[in-house]
Amino acid sequence: MDTARLIADAEAWIAADPDPETRAELQALVDGGDLDALSARMDGALTFGTAGIRGEVGAGPNRMNRAVVIRTTAGLANYLNRVRPGSGPVALGFDARLTSRTFAEDAAGVLAAHGIAVRYFPEPAPTPLVAYAARRIGATAAVVVTASHNPPRDNGYKVYDANAAQIVPPVDAGIAAEIESVPPAVTVAREPGVFGGGHPGVTPFGPEMAEQYVYDLCAIRPATAHGGPLKIVYTPLHGVGKELAVRGLWNAGYRDVVPVPEQAEPDGTFPTVAFPNPEEPGALDLALTLATAEHADLVLANDPDADRLAVCLPVAGGWRALTGNQIGLLLADFVLSMEHAAGTPIVANSIVSSPMLGAIAAEHGAHWEQTLTGFKWICNAALELEEDGTGRFAFGYEEALGYTVGRVVRDKDGIGAAIWFADLVQECRRAGTTVFDRLAALYRRHGLWVSTQLALVRPGVEGLAEIAGAMGTLRHRLPEALGGIAVEHVTDYRDGAEVRPRWLGAQALVEFHLEGGGRVLARPSGTEPKLKIYVDLKGTLGEGEDLAAAETALLQRAKSAAADLAAFLGFD
Repeated sequence: MDTARLIADAEAWIAADPDPETRAELQALVDGGDLDALSARMDGALTFGTAGIRGEVGAGPNRMNRAVVIRTTAGLANYLNRVRPGSGPVALGFDARLTSRTFAEDAAGVLAAHGIAVRYFPEPAPTPLVAYAARRIGATAAVVVTASHNPPRDNGYKVYDANAAQIVPPVDAGIAAEIESVPPAVTVAREPGVFGGGHPGVTPFGPEMAEQYVYDLCAIRPATAHGGPLKIVYTPLHGVGKELAVRGLWNAGYRDVVPVPEQAEPDGTFPTVAFPNPEEPGALDLALTLATAEHADLVLANDPDADRLAVCLPVAGGWRALTGNQIGLLLADFVLSMEHAAGTPIVANSIVSSPMLGAIAAEHGAHWEQTLTGFKWICNAALELEEDGTGRFAFGYEEALGYTVGRVVRDKDGIGAAIWFADLVQECRRAGTTVFDRLAALYRRHGLWVSTQLALVRPGVEGLAEIAGAMGTLRHRLPEALGGIAVEHVTDYRDGAEVRPRWLGAQALVEFHLEGGGRVLARPSGTEPKLKIYVDLKGTLGEGEDLAAAETALLQRAKSAAADLAAFLGFD
């Protein structure tokens, strides 16, 4: 973009921005001639898709700000009024990030001005609670202002459909088209100050909604689950999970839960972690230090909006974090072993999660389904499979620490998963065994599966082009072997969508099927400037063989396969 056009576009955005803070931010860049910073904010725009929108907070169309939220909500309102006029309210919630409440109030004000009723949580709330509330009240849609586990500088805007699951195509495209036609934000109709009370169309949820959510989470547990004397250290990573996670565990019979004091209360500055993602190195250090001091039996961690769950267990000399796949496979086996509902249980995981779930499902007589990446697909697939008589949804997971048990929440739910994992630990204790013993038994029955991934970060426009070029390479040139294992055949999910279910539709995803049952996948991230490579390899675990040693050896082969694909694509 040439300088004159860049300045003109910035000045036009300033004139259309209702927020004096972001107007001043952009004006300072114009006055100071900081063209690089100006270009980063003005070249392009945040794109609305199946994950809503998410990005760094700041001024301009390529940042999260009030103007973007106002225009996005106006597009959503226009879509709802066109497609389902006069339907039920929109459920609304927000996390504890510094801008979330303001963004949420702007969203409520726009919806109200467009004649759409809003039911909202007046304080920061877990994302699964908002999804639960949307289902309970029959909402026409739901909005959660959250950036989940993203860095502190980010924020986001997530949308749920009338089925209380996240939106999928073609709904996302319909909303995006409406957003494109919205006029400048300063001209969008918006009721101000609606969280202050007095507006008949904007009403808060009372405490009974959260109470019912916790009750329902515990009510779906088997009659044999009574809790027990586990000592559990818990951290919400400065997020919104503590109150309901501790209450849910207490109601489930776990009365000795110790929150990490430095991280217990919501704080959008995330003072003790650089990256509030429980998968990141160092994020759980405070929890593990406390767990050691308390001689705890279990560490549970939610991400800041409480829709993900991390688990650490004691081992000789310290603690071991389970992988997302290990948690998912253990929970799937546990849930299916307790499943007594009429009909065939349905379990599902994303295609980048472990294929071992299929073997576990077969053992229990359950139906296994794979979906595209994202919990929106897992829950929408489950709803459609239930509707066509396949069975009854029991469990779903994705390897990035997302899990949901049963039909309480149609999205991933780190609080519900925490309760069930505590039950799993307690069941192992009753049986005189450990979680690792149970995991080893699964591996002996179904094969030792290990998973790894490699994220190749390429920021900026040039980086996105490099990632697109790598995926383009796989159109005409393919590796014959990865990690010394022959590639038997390849599935390119950019093709053949017409013969697959819609939850396995066209996607920039290539899967290499390896000799022996393993596989390697490559795809661009949907939310970050990364090419992601996933590897799942299958080996064996003999009776009495050391689990940790066998995993380590197989994992090295998996990492070698990931590195081989990266090198094949020209990534150093």
